[in-house]
Amino acid sequence: MSETENPISESYPCEQCHAGILQPRFVTYFTWLGAELITVPNFPAWVCDVCGKREYDEKAIQWLNMLLAPNAGKPTSNQQRTPPFPKSRPNTPRPHLDS
Repeated sequence: MSETENPISESYPCEQCHAGILQPRFVTYFTWLGAELITVPNFPAWVCDVCGKREYDEKAIQWLNMLLAPNAGKPTSNQQRTPPFPKSRPNTPRPHLDS
């Protein structure tokens, strides 16, 4: 898997090996969607320079989950925003519009 440098200079100690530093990188992210393997290149992550542990960017994970959701791209339910035109009562004459 290829990793590319990220211009962000933040880094954090690795909680797994306690020797390395987690640094921001862009990596290839792999996940399963049902029986299909999905790969996402250039995915933001924090990678330890000693043990290789990866922690993925939380916002990017949320964005990806939204894109891979079963209802993604489907129209939302059709909710009426204005009340429907009232139906006339059987014995009430409708007003006539003059042109």
